[in-house]
Amino acid sequence: MEIAFTKLQGNGNDFVLIDEHDGEVVPEDMKGAFAALFCDRRFGIGADGILFLQASETAEIRMRLFQPDESEAEMCGNGIRCLAKYAYDAGYVKETCSVETGAGIVAVTMGYADDEFTATITMPAPAFERSAVPATGDGEYKEEIRGFTVYAANTGVPHAVVFVKEIGAVDIAAIGPAIRNHPTFLEGANVNFVEIAGDVLRIRTFERGVEGETESCGTGATASAAVARHLGKAGDTVRVETKGGPLVIRFGETVTMEGPAETVFAGVIPF
Repeated sequence: MEIAFTKLQGNGNDFVLIDEHDGEVVPEDMKGAFAALFCDRRFGIGADGILFLQASETAEIRMRLFQPDESEAEMCGNGIRCLAKYAYDAGYVKETCSVETGAGIVAVTMGYADDEFTATITMPAPAFERSAVPATGDGEYKEEIRGFTVYAANTGVPHAVVFVKEIGAVDIAAIGPAIRNHPTFLEGANVNFVEIAGDVLRIRTFERGVEGETESCGTGATASAAVARHLGKAGDTVRVETKGGPLVIRFGETVTMEGPAETVFAGVIPF
């Protein structure tokens, strides 16, 4: 048996996509173990997660994401752009579509300009509600952890946002797990370290499920921009520079994230 796959990346956040649009390819009870095996960068294909593109009863397509620790994530901003690119190229959807995720249905607008693919995602509305401690009088959910002031926000998945003077000086491998596993976050959290540089947010993210730093995190960029805006540190349009490249977050009647996606290669897995 062979399983066809496509490797894609959004700002360096990379995924292996399995097309299950016309039916199950990887059995449900094996999806977590499949992710652990093939996300491995030495003994597998190498990725931050496995995307499963499926048909949906409530939207045009469905996205599921299994992570290297075998868990299933509710939402992924970079992942949904990669899924949308694949679906668009395969002819499953047109320039606008709806995608079912574990965090609800999101809208996607996409297309090519000079052979570069860009997608704008309507993100779940940021909610400052992932903290176990009560909100302050300003409606902020925050906690002091390991000497850092940590804000909580949910943009489809739970996030911790930490503002620092210089992100390059932070030992993310040491501090990230301490915040990610802190009991303040009931389900754990992705941890975003954010440096404000004029009108730009520079961000590095320690991701739950990957259990390490990734090149980019779309929901993390959105959460960081939302907290910065809530605190008066950013406006309605925020450029977020991740290690893998920039994202643009816009706040209005909805919250959107704009960024690229690229196909890296395709292949088959003997299985």
